Amino acid sequence: MIDRPRHPPHRPQRPPSPRPGGAGGRHGERERPAGRPFGEWPDDVAILYGWHSVSEALRNPHRRFRKLMATENALKRLNDESVPLSVEPEVVRPGAIDRLLDRDAVHQGLFAECDPLPALSLKEAAQNDLLLVLDQITDPHNVGAIVRSAAALKVGAIITTARHSPAATGVLAKSASGGLEHVPFCFVGNLARALEELKVQGVQVVGLDSEGAADLTDTALRAPLALVLGAEGKGLRQLTRQTCDVLARIDLPGAIVSLNVSNAAVLALHIAHRAIDRAR
Repeated sequence: MIDRPRHPPHRPQRPPSPRPGGAGGRHGERERPAGRPFGEWPDDVAILYGWHSVSEALRNPHRRFRKLMATENALKRLNDESVPLSVEPEVVRPGAIDRLLDRDAVHQGLFAECDPLPALSLKEAAQNDLLLVLDQITDPHNVGAIVRSAAALKVGAIITTARHSPAATGVLAKSASGGLEHVPFCFVGNLARALEELKVQGVQVVGLDSEGAADLTDTALRAPLALVLGAEGKGLRQLTRQTCDVLARIDLPGAIVSLNVSNAAVLALHIAHRAIDRAR
């Protein structure tokens, strides 16, 4: 159901230079932690760049900005679209933002340093009709795409482990395209224990697995529901599989019978959302 990535996700070491945008490493190349832009930003700073990521954050009254950099064109667009400015922007040339980011990053003239959004407790997360649980999905592009889909399909919270998950910043935030402002995270220390607690609170826990007993569309789903997705290639860990109430697969009619984990997530969420609506 889920493709194996060509290049497994990895977590490079922090760059040696403490100055944002500073060069380091062999031949002046810089390395960065997974999902983070270049620079030695502390872990308690969320880096946002790009139109959707920054403009949605500015519209979110719960997001606290520390710094906002904008080009003249980007600032004009913010004003034209009546995006509220909770912090005085620093007007810069595009190159000033280029120097803070990966050379392939598309920032569209906007860069921000913010406080991370507050996370939910597991008990708070369990109050929602639809939850998404990520079992050690570490690629920030995939997690960001999943967050975007979760926002579109009214997921109440995303539950993941505090370790073995990318930070909600940089590449992840850009891939989420503003979705971080609409779907809160819940971080847990032990995923299997968290799933057991969800079950105690009446949540149906359904794991997506290619060896599931039935297709997800043929599985009886009801709210509150937690869909559990595993990492590409590895899938769900054994203890996670054992903890789920039921395992379900996604059958595909075409020549390609597996999906990228972010594509599998949006399809599964759509099926789940329709099932919950019909059951009401």
